[in-house]
Amino acid sequence: MSPNAHITSHRKPRRPATQSWVVRTGVAGGVLSTLAVAGTASATTAEKPIEATAELPAFNAELSASIAQSAVATQQTAVDYQVRAQVEDALDQAKADAKKAKEEAERKAEAERKAKEKREADEARASRDNDRGSLGTKSTSGSGSSSSSSSTATGSAATLVDFLRAQVGKAYVMGSTGPSSYDCSGLVMAAYSQIGIDLPRVSQDQSTAGTQVSTSNLKVGDILYWGSAGSAYHVAVYVGGGKFIGAQNPSTGIVERSMSYSPPTGAVRVM
Repeated sequence: MSPNAHITSHRKPRRPATQSWVVRTGVAGGVLSTLAVAGTASATTAEKPIEATAELPAFNAELSASIAQSAVATQQTAVDYQVRAQVEDALDQAKADAKKAKEEAERKAEAERKAKEKREADEARASRDNDRGSLGTKSTSGSGSSSSSSSTATGSAATLVDFLRAQVGKAYVMGSTGPSSYDCSGLVMAAYSQIGIDLPRVSQDQSTAGTQVSTSNLKVGDILYWGSAGSAYHVAVYVGGGKFIGAQNPSTGIVERSMSYSPPTGAVRVM
């Protein structure tokens, strides 16, 4: 007997071959099951993009908000451009209006300058004519004959002159015919009514009411006018001695002035 025969062996008993196959088969099956589960998980993971579409509405909302903001900004920019264009148009129109007004003012100033030059030339010519008339009157007076342009008037002419001198100092009021104020034609009409002569109301008509006479051959009571016959803008009455009485303007009122102060354009005789 072997000396070690009484020692119990600790070696594991060999398993039957069938049991080993079963174990191996089970292990393989477990591995395959694990792979199948993993495959299923992978398939599930591959389908995730379909679930991700659930996040698209949030993305679309953000995109819509951004587009809306962009549209508002674009509209505001368009409005700003429109306002700017309107402002520029207004400025251009204002410049054009200012230029037109300036040109109009320059034209008026030029017209007034020419009118003034013409008026001064007419006054100078009338003054020369009046001087020549005065020389003729002096010559006639020296010969002992009476002059019709003498300041001494009789009859109706005297009545006319007396009335006019009584009005000197009163106010000039446009459209007034007395007794406390007059305009130029209102005074002439009122004066002639004192001697029974009815005259038209306005200076234009009074400048053609009688016979046209030269300003160098005037008689007391002749109507003097300034401007053209039929379109005169002022009238007065010759009172002799190279003077006239008329309602001049609101500043001076009714005055007696020398012919040289403002030589008339023409005269008419109505008596």
